[in-house]
Parts: sequence; C-alpha cells; structure tokens
Amino acid sequence: MKSYPEKLSRSQRKFLKELFPDSESGFLDGELFSCGVDASRKYAKPLALVKPHSVEQISELLVWAQKERMPVYPRARATNKVGGCVPVKNGIVISMLSMGSILEINSSDFVAVVQPGVITADLQRSVEKQGLFYPPDPASFKISTIGGNISTCAGGMRAVKYGVTRDYVLGLEAVIPGGEIIHTGGRTHKNVVGLDLTRLFVGSAGSLGLITKATLKLLPLPAASASVLIGFENLAGCLKGAEAVFDCGILPTAMELMDKNTLKALEMHSDVPWPVGTGGVLLLKIDGSHESVVADLKQIEKALLSASTTFLEKGSGDDQERLWELRRVISPAAFNLAPDKQGEDVAVPRGKVAQAIESYHKIGTQLGVVVLCFGHLGDGNIHVSVMYDKSVPGQSENALKAKRAIFSKTLALGGTLSGEHGIGLTKADYVGMQLGNAELNLMHGIKNVFDPLNIMNPGKAV
Repeated sequence: MKSYPEKLSRSQRKFLKELFPDSESGFLDGELFSCGVDASRKYAKPLALVKPHSVEQISELLVWAQKERMPVYPRARATNKVGGCVPVKNGIVISMLSMGSILEINSSDFVAVVQPGVITADLQRSVEKQGLFYPPDPASFKISTIGGNISTCAGGMRAVKYGVTRDYVLGLEAVIPGGEIIHTGGRTHKNVVGLDLTRLFVGSAGSLGLITKATLKLLPLPAASASVLIGFENLAGCLKGAEAVFDCGILPTAMELMDKNTLKALEMHSDVPWPVGTGGVLLLKIDGSHESVVADLKQIEKALLSASTTFLEKGSGDDQERLWELRRVISPAAFNLAPDKQGEDVAVPRGKVAQAIESYHKIGTQLGVVVLCFGHLGDGNIHVSVMYDKSVPGQSENALKAKRAIFSKTLALGGTLSGEHGIGLTKADYVGMQLGNAELNLMHGIKNVFDPLNIMNPGKAV
C-alpha cells in the first residue's frame, strides 16, 4: 500500500509556485474545490492546482512528482461521468486547458495536430472549413476536449459508421512519470513497428502518462446529411424498424434509441413531435453525396412501411439540429422522473439489445425504481439510468441493487460494463464481475512499467 503526502511542505509549495508562477498555480480553497469535482458529482480536495503551458513544464513537474511520490491528476473540462479525474489521493491537479491550440491541419496528409486542451467542437469546425471531417462526437463535444476524449476513448452517436476516438488517433506525444517525453505512432495511417503504444494510451484515463500533443486522422467532409425521427408503438417496433434499415443495405451515420421512459422524461421537459401513445423512438442520421442521401432517405421510408410507426419527421442541413437536440437533453430531462440517478453505459451484442432493455425495465419494476434506457442502438451501447429518490427509505439501496443486477444481466448476454464512459470510481467495485485475475494482473503489470510508484491518477480502475 503506497502512502501519499497529506499536505504540501513549504519546499513543495515553493517548487510549484516557481514552476507555475502567478495564475498558473492555485492553492486557495475556492480554486481547489472547483477542480476536485467532475460530472460524476464525486469530489475530493487536491493539494494544489497547476496550469501548464508547455511540455517542458510538464516534464519538470513529473520529474519532481516521481521524486516526491506526489499523485498527479490530469484534467480538462471534467465531463466524464465516472469520477475519472477526481483527486481521491490528494496530490496535484494538472489542468490542460492552457494547452489548447490547433497546431496544424494538413489536407494532403489528412491529419490534424492538436494540443490536449482543444475543444472537440472547435476542431470539428476548423477542419470542416477546409473540407475535412473529424467524426468522433461524444455528447459533450461542445465542451469536452480532445485530451479528455483520448484519455477515455470517447464514443458518440456517429460511432456506428465511423468508430470511436481510438480509430482517429495516429500518434501521441506524452510525458511519463520521471519526466521522460515519449512519442508514439506518427502521422502515417498505417504503422506496425513494435507494440501499439498509441492505442495503449487511448482509454487509459491518465493512468500511464500525460498526453501533451496528438496527431489525429481526418476524413473528407461528406457533402450532405439528413436525419429522420421515427416513432413506434413499442420497443419491439423500434428494433424491427432498425433491422429493416440495416436489411436495405444502409449503414446510418448514427442510430439512436429512446425507450418509453425516456420519452416520458422528454415530454415533461420539452415540446416533442411524437403523438401520445408512442412507445419508442429511433433517431437516424445518414450522410454522403447529395444524390446518395436523397436515395437513402427514400429507401429508409420504404423499409419502414413494414414496421408499426406512429410518426416520421425528417430534417436536413441545419434543420436537423432540432431533432438531435431532443437526444442531447435526455440526461437533464431524466431528473423529471426522480431527483437522483445512477447513470451507467453498458454495451451488449446488437442482436441482444431488446432482450437487455426489457430485462432492465423488469429489474426496475421489481425494485421500485424507474429504469430509463437510451443510446447508440447501432453498436449496442445502451445508456441505462436508474432514477430514484434517496429521501425515500430503501430507494438508495434498491438503486444500487438495480445497478448490480443490470451489470449481471449485461454480462450474461455477452456484454460489457462500459461501452464508452470507462470505470473510474463509480464502477471500480464491479470490475471483477467482468475481468478475471489473469487479465487484471496483466493490466497492473503494464501500469507498473509506466508508473511504478502509482502517481498517475491513483485510486481509479481504468
């Protein structure tokens, strides 16, 4: 069991102030409070906050941190939902927001080179001005950063067609404990020299080193896109509709599912276009040339004639955003059903989605909590929110029972405990349900090679 400093010594504080002068460091309670919490709502107070602007600063910091056995916690906008950057072992929070520059966009090599603090949406807009496309689109893309996306291997709604963040990371510059600066991968789209250290870093949640620069793969920007919102009488109709779309040979850019409880929450939150009695909704997006989008829309409408639809609404260009805004406000809308939430993201084989959701609803009914399901139907990644009221005796306990039961059913169906959010703090106690001792020992061994003193984001399961 490694011990960590409980407070900063005078010499440690002096070192940090000299390396990060003036506003580049913070030690006051207000500053420390703001960087001790993330979207999981979990909190721990760090010993200090630093805001580097160069890789040299970070290298010097990690030389010092290794010597002092001082925990460090990389952080950007803290949009992760599992407590992935909460400083649970004291230590130093490293905010990467000052390293937020797009260094290069190259239309010949189809790459962008960026610092980790770049906002995902800003990168997308910048490359689109040059006719290029960066596909990963986590729900938080307007505020989350590339560094955070890489650290969590962020997914998003376009994953069904374009994949997730790891599929677009060609190379990284990173600093590992002890201060060594390493470079993995490069700017070529193929590279099989040695072990794939780049992919090892993607999704490692700041546990191996601190990413300071990324080279990202870009694609040509699709000329056109369109979206379709389709209502069904029930969940079975949604799944039948999705199968009909795939059967006609179309791979949507995105395919999102909303169950009956999600629709109820949205109806209490916003004006909605579906009629009363709709039991499930699909939201599809397609892209390509103008001609192909028109043709695919016709095929989709024809394919859906075989399903029991309650309504169908289309949008193209900027007009699509009104449809997608309904998807983006689900998380806040969920609190219309109950004041407290256990939010999880599981994934199951695509053919088991209906069985999974039906079983999750049954678990909620048995335990007296509301289970709301939505998410990425196209790749089987389901966001499951257990809604409850902790002021009601027994509901907090039942919500945790529901969480474990949902995980057990997910694994029984051949699924995984997380499709894109990761493990962090909120799922750490459940990792052993999916991974055996042999696999965990291998992961711990890899962590030990990079970080033998366990100073990089300690206290987390990755």
